[in-house]
Amino acid sequence: MADMVMCVRTTLILPDALYREVKSTAAASGETMTSFVEEALRDALRRHASDAPARVDFVVVPTGSGGLQPGVELDDGAALLDVMEGR
Repeated sequence: MADMVMCVRTTLILPDALYREVKSTAAASGETMTSFVEEALRDALRRHASDAPARVDFVVVPTGSGGLQPGVELDDGAALLDVMEGR
């Protein structure tokens, strides 16, 4: 069985000048407005994804004389503040 492609109908509100430019550019290239806009949106999404900063993994290295204390949860800010303030 072939894969089913789902499509959603939506309304875009565009300035008149942009609408006319998209319509004429699509027609000049033999495309429908729908296929032209779809391709433009896919290109924009690809650019956006490639502009996202790469994930950077950080390593926490204890410094100083005390080091990490047993039972301290580094992802619990309130508990960490209590330990730092001697509570």
